Amino acid sequence: MSTTEQIREGKSTAIVAYLTIIGAIIAIFMNSEPKNQFASFHIKQALGIHILYFLLVALISGFDSWLISVAFWIFVFILWVYGFIGAIQGRKTIVPLVGEYFQKWFKNLA
Repeated sequence: MSTTEQIREGKSTAIVAYLTIIGAIIAIFMNSEPKNQFASFHIKQALGIHILYFLLVALISGFDSWLISVAFWIFVFILWVYGFIGAIQGRKTIVPLVGEYFQKWFKNLA
């Protein structure tokens, strides 16, 4: 569990992680020493969302249906907003459906 002090110290790094994929990479370096538990949680979530975005873009590029494309965009956008608002509010909330996997896949990263 993150203390109030850890949340305060890691909040800016957590927010930077959600801005872009480059922001997530910068946040990894910002959190390298000393490691902040709150920032690490959000870096994993943000990096997963950014990678998911690029994978879905590659996947939907083969479809001709605009409806499928819009559905994927909305899905990723909702995940991003959910994680970003959690970082701003100082909460460690896992993004729906895929957040548990992001924490597991990137456990050694941040």
